[in-house]
Amino acid sequence: MSRHPLAFALALVLLPAAAHADDLLQSYNNARNSDPQFAAAESRQLVTREGAVQARAALLPQIDGSVTLRRSKSEGPGIFQGNDPTVPPVFGNNSSTTTSRNIGVNGNQVLVDFSRFSTLKSQKALANASQFQLESDGLSLITRTSAAYFNVLVQLETLAAAEASGTALKKQFDFASKRLEVGLAPITDMYEARAQYEGARANTILARNAVQDAYQALVEITGAPVANLKGLPDNFQPALPEARDVDGWVKTAIAQNPALQAKQEQVRSSDISVDTARAGHLPTLYLSGGYSKDANWGDSSFSGGANTYNRQTGSESRGPSLGVTLSVPLFSGGATQSRVRQALASRDIARDELEQQRRSLERSTRNAYQTLVAGISEVEARRLALVSAQSAYEASQVGLEVGTRTVLDVLNNQRTLFSAQQVYSQAKYNFLQNRLLLEQAAGTLEVSDVEDVNRLLTTDESIAKAIGTP
Repeated sequence: MSRHPLAFALALVLLPAAAHADDLLQSYNNARNSDPQFAAAESRQLVTREGAVQARAALLPQIDGSVTLRRSKSEGPGIFQGNDPTVPPVFGNNSSTTTSRNIGVNGNQVLVDFSRFSTLKSQKALANASQFQLESDGLSLITRTSAAYFNVLVQLETLAAAEASGTALKKQFDFASKRLEVGLAPITDMYEARAQYEGARANTILARNAVQDAYQALVEITGAPVANLKGLPDNFQPALPEARDVDGWVKTAIAQNPALQAKQEQVRSSDISVDTARAGHLPTLYLSGGYSKDANWGDSSFSGGANTYNRQTGSESRGPSLGVTLSVPLFSGGATQSRVRQALASRDIARDELEQQRRSLERSTRNAYQTLVAGISEVEARRLALVSAQSAYEASQVGLEVGTRTVLDVLNNQRTLFSAQQVYSQAKYNFLQNRLLLEQAAGTLEVSDVEDVNRLLTTDESIAKAIGTP
């Protein structure tokens, strides 16, 4: 399919010629790979998912090995008694040096610990919630990209209309000045035309700045400069995405909206956290065992009188150990009861937030549907208003030439035409955005919906004439 790219106003000034994002779908693909906000959402999902892995690890055997080497020395007064009881004991000084070594492998395994069991369930629920939240963030990325993309188009059409209005007002100013010179118009007409012309110049400057900011807002999401955009044709006919009434959309949203599903999983996690807190009252049972090898060696000496007695010491042992530990909580100063009350309050908060989010989702879904339905009539009404404004402006120009209209009439009609062009452009792209927002609320928004909207965009000559110079 061949495309004739639009040279939008300021495109050569704002953007490198080698960078291209020709349509909405390409812009979304760039955003999917480059948007830091969505990338952070993916990382948050990974962080939350590891909580379940760590909770599961706490239920598996915990094994560790250790090696200990210790050397000690002691000395002090002592009594030495030989083997002959008839020989009196000798008072003197004892000193000893001992080296010990321990090599061991120890392990323990949970047999019964209800708090760890429920913690694993809670973390699994949070992992599910994070997956739903990431899906919700993905849908939000679509609507954020489309909103930024459509805003660029609206601002470009506004700039084109402002420039056209400025050109027309400049002609009216020149025309009023000439009529003043020949005495066919009062000076007030010239002043009024000049004021309108200077105002149009200011509006053009503001519109140009708005275009720059809109471009940067889109680049902020996509991470790539935008060159040739595609816009809606003049003969755009809005239509509802499918035959479904508002109650059907609400029902689908309640059942499939990923943000609501994420909140439901968070509520389930908070329910389980209450069980975790209550498990602080319950006993725990752990199996522990190990294998160790111990050795120690050294020497000791006794000095008394004129004699010194030396002795070598040493021993070695090895073997396994196995045991079961039962812990029964008796009193914790009220901390366990406090944690239970805290978990109950947190659960109530999560349930209230879920109900609030459900109500908000129903309201936003109904509003999105009603706005979309009203948008069909609005777009047509705005189009007809634009046609009428264009006809009124052209008729006032003819009337000015034949003397049946004043410069002020032409200026007023020009201002009305400029406003009609703005609101018609806004209405068209608002309809497309509301269509995507409705699908987002229902949880049915997919890349195929972006492709459907993208097929409505074109780059034919009528678009080039409306918002740029081909």
